[in-house]
Amino acid sequence: MSELLQYFQSRKQEMVDFLTTLVNYETPTRDKTSVDKLGTFMEDQFRALGASSVTRFAQQEAGDILLAKWHEDAPGKPIMFLIHIDTVWPLGTLAQRPARIDEEGKLFGPGAIDMKGGITVALWSIRGLVERGELPQRPIWILMTTDEEVGSIYSKPIIKECAAQAGLTLVMEPATIDEALKTMRKGVSTYRIDITGLPSHAGNAPEKGINSIIEMAQQVMSLHALNDLKHGTSVSVTMVNGGTATNVIPEHTSFFVDVRTVTVRDWEAINTKITNLTPFVPGAKLEVTQINGHQPMERNELMQKTYAQCKSIGEKYGVPVYEDSSGGGSDGNTVASLGVPVLDGLGPQGDGLHALHEHVVLNSLPRRATLLAAMLKDWQM
Repeated sequence: MSELLQYFQSRKQEMVDFLTTLVNYETPTRDKTSVDKLGTFMEDQFRALGASSVTRFAQQEAGDILLAKWHEDAPGKPIMFLIHIDTVWPLGTLAQRPARIDEEGKLFGPGAIDMKGGITVALWSIRGLVERGELPQRPIWILMTTDEEVGSIYSKPIIKECAAQAGLTLVMEPATIDEALKTMRKGVSTYRIDITGLPSHAGNAPEKGINSIIEMAQQVMSLHALNDLKHGTSVSVTMVNGGTATNVIPEHTSFFVDVRTVTVRDWEAINTKITNLTPFVPGAKLEVTQINGHQPMERNELMQKTYAQCKSIGEKYGVPVYEDSSGGGSDGNTVASLGVPVLDGLGPQGDGLHALHEHVVLNSLPRRATLLAAMLKDWQM
């Protein structure tokens, strides 16, 4: 066991206490006041850890975004932690499900694994190196966002601007249930398709109407044919709304489509096909709107090289490192789209994202803090 791992194991209870403090801040994305309360706490933490600067990006519709920097004048590109403090849980959830630790050493609570556990190990990796006098003379950044759970609507431009300057971005989303990093994430796109037909009486003059539901049905079947599950491409119609009465040919119908792909090439190909849909029913009109889009985080040559260095550093300090993939997107997809080095799933082991059994495996906290601290010390750009 490395001395660094021993050190973080000796500080495990302090990390547990810090994680509990974070969980006890309720931070639903749309409640700016609540999110900013934790933001203020985080700014105090950054400054207490010796950040040379903390920049606040004021937001109107979400909590303020923070960028903390250590050794910003040191040579080289920064290593950047990417964290988010918002959660999916509404105010009042803590009263129903307060933070608790079970007999197996799992901490349950809203936002525990997504991603207050990741925030904990990121800050503690810096705190540990500061306390040990080992914080390297290299630029280290923490970018703290506040709207990840709604697709990083406001923070995405800031993420891109900062990540483009970094030599490595560490996305502090949780590890898998087996404590693996995520070296591949599928691309994600959501589309809304609105169909306009022509209303008519279903009994007296059905032939005079243009049935938007019939148009929708044919579009749905054509979209379903785009599925290629063997190669990781899924095209799923997930929500439908249409019609006004049982005796009226429906004028308006809308539906939503969820797309997931493994490769950027497939992501772009599906996007082209969906945005260029044409009507089947004469006279029907289509409007396609892409609500969100994240290109895949591919397990390409750059990702494999980045992961290999992480694994080598972890093994040097007594922390086994594994890799896995995810069908869901994160801000890691945004960073990967820039062609810069990124690793995702650096948070602790756990399970139950967005679910009632959300929890962190507490024994993983020292291991993850050790890995992150070791990367700050030994990473070669």
